[in-house]
Amino acid sequence: MLFYNSVGPNPRVVRMFMAERGIDVPKTEIDLRGGENRRAPYLAKNPMGQMPALELDDGSVLTEITAICEYLDEVAPGASLLGSTARERAETRMWTRRIDLNIVEPLGNGFRFAEGLKLFRDRIRVIPQAADDLKLVAQEKLAWLDKQMQGKAFVCGARFTLADVLLFAFLDFGATVGQPLNPELTNIGAWFARVKARPSAAA
Repeated sequence: MLFYNSVGPNPRVVRMFMAERGIDVPKTEIDLRGGENRRAPYLAKNPMGQMPALELDDGSVLTEITAICEYLDEVAPGASLLGSTARERAETRMWTRRIDLNIVEPLGNGFRFAEGLKLFRDRIRVIPQAADDLKLVAQEKLAWLDKQMQGKAFVCGARFTLADVLLFAFLDFGATVGQPLNPELTNIGAWFARVKARPSAAA
């Protein structure tokens, strides 16, 4: 396998997931800032032009971070970060989707349409006038999640899962691009500190 890596929170999700699972995959760096991901030969691997991508031994390519993580979770030995039962896996996917749709997407687009506008305006359709509202949506959903985290060590309770990896990578990124975690969200603040202390957070 070969992992196409770059800067940004999306590749970091996969790197952190692999570190948690003890998976070591050769990496090749793609210059996202320079737009290498938006031209050949990378577009032959991922026509969407997004990062990251995972090339399998048969030459096929997987994209989308949750799909890559789920594939690696299935094929690698060791304890799953999705769950050991159908119910646990469904719970992990439920929370991962909630976090992706309600927090990650508005947070990410809030950045792309504002602080990241210069980089993204010639690559995707940007909506600068929506940036502030998108950032507010992310904060509102984080406040909702904070209440759901009461008494829980991780998003899925006692289990550390893909949902935690996804949320951590994007909240850590948000703090560097003008979307810091509200200190009033004490449950998520405590959770963030727990996850940051894990060795995989440095991946």
